[in-house]
Amino acid sequence: MTRAGICFIGLGTATPLPRYTQHDCWEALRGSDVFAGLSTRSHAILKKVLCGDNGIHARHLALDPITEVFEFTPDALQARFARHAPALAVAAAKRALADAHCTAGEMDAILISTCTGYLCPGLTSYVSELLGLRSDVLALDLVGQGCGAALPNLRAAESILAAGRASKVLSICVEVCSAAFYLDNDPGVLISACLFGDGAGAAVLSNQPLPGRRRVEWKSAASHLLPAQRDLLRFRHQNGMLRNILKPEVPQIAGAAARKLFYETLAAAGVKREAVTGWILHTGGRDVILALRDQLELSEFDVRHSSAVLREFGNLSSPTVYFVLERSLHDAVPDGFWWMSAFGAGFSCHGALLEIGP
Repeated sequence: MTRAGICFIGLGTATPLPRYTQHDCWEALRGSDVFAGLSTRSHAILKKVLCGDNGIHARHLALDPITEVFEFTPDALQARFARHAPALAVAAAKRALADAHCTAGEMDAILISTCTGYLCPGLTSYVSELLGLRSDVLALDLVGQGCGAALPNLRAAESILAAGRASKVLSICVEVCSAAFYLDNDPGVLISACLFGDGAGAAVLSNQPLPGRRRVEWKSAASHLLPAQRDLLRFRHQNGMLRNILKPEVPQIAGAAARKLFYETLAAAGVKREAVTGWILHTGGRDVILALRDQLELSEFDVRHSSAVLREFGNLSSPTVYFVLERSLHDAVPDGFWWMSAFGAGFSCHGALLEIGP
């Protein structure tokens, strides 16, 4: 269990301006030369995911026009990440700083998580420059944790604050999923191109709550790593590009892991199940939400904010929980304990108990 006393004092999210409905994506796809080169089975998969009821209506993508998606050489994909990841991270960070009534110069540390591209120096170099952070800021780039990365990022921020190494930390997750889009006859690659969206989320964390603001305090957290399940959900490098491995078993594995982690964390914190009044859950996809509902015994109302984020943005990967938390704080979700959970490559499952109060 982690120490209490660390508070979220600012939140911000950002997406690219271009927004495409799933129908827009299908129309662009079926008229392309790339589509003509795919198998009949691949055509059926794409049509089912884009035109069926999968919980997603639209996605924001760093593609303008949408036909840029068919430019998927390794150089084109890397250029897309390098152009858009710093800009999205900065946009989310500026909103989080404004929400916290803080200046960039007050940040003692910056932690950025991503898995959809690689830069050296990392994103912290570019984002720190664009935001105007101090030259002595502690800058940590965290990579390779997939959709679950927000929780390890926030746990690292909590540790820095609890150790007295900083008074304010800027936590950012940013994914340009469209920088890992391409099309071939692999079902995991096809489904990924139909589910994921681009975006960034940021939080300002401090040892002290913001006066006059609803208190969001980090109470405890835990993680489970399941290396034996690694090949169910991961990236693999092939032909100079990131190939997303996404197996059908993921919803069931995620649901079971989330349940085990949830009840273990509650027991360690001495919190009863009925004391949890809010649910900040990574969306994953429609089947993942259904699995989480089943395993955690949740109603459709309980997961309404996760479902709304999925419907409006698709699977945003690691920034998702920032979007869900922001939406929940602006709604009438009761004060009390809220459970935040995400999972990702590894296979890994992460959770945190938040206490919300006046």
